[in-house]
Amino acid sequence: MTRFSFRRLSALGFLACAFGLLFALYLQHFRNLEPCPMCIFQRVAMVFAGVFFLLGALHAPKRGGRWVYAVLAALGALAGAGIAARHVWLQSLPPDQVPACGPTLDYLLGLMPVNEVVTLVLRGDGNCAKINAAWFGISLPGWTLAAFIIMTLYALLGPVLARRRQQLFS
Repeated sequence: MTRFSFRRLSALGFLACAFGLLFALYLQHFRNLEPCPMCIFQRVAMVFAGVFFLLGALHAPKRGGRWVYAVLAALGALAGAGIAARHVWLQSLPPDQVPACGPTLDYLLGLMPVNEVVTLVLRGDGNCAKINAAWFGISLPGWTLAAFIIMTLYALLGPVLARRRQQLFS
């Protein structure tokens, strides 16, 4: 029987986040796919989820502590899913309804307070509506959305599986 320890499940969640980030960096640096501002925010959400998966793996909490790490990782994944869903929606708009392209994220951060930049970026612009890569007919933000949804469910399943394991072996 496979053992579902919370530590192992969290470590696998962290590895999945690390793989996702490494793949994004590969696409950026070796396939020359420059990330739009929404892509960068999705990376931030992936880092957020990954940090709590890692903390859960290192700490290996009991009972209620498992839910703290799981919910925090799930919140990061949900935020990423929300951003990715908005990104997919922008890409589905007819060309005449796509917002105009905006300045780069670095320029915006130098010009405005962070909260205004976040609001502006989450609205999206023409840079985010352009489909630069697709596999099996699904754009990169579509795949990212699927990954975030799976990650959210996985994060919330961890404490349940760990509890079931604890009940079986006690």
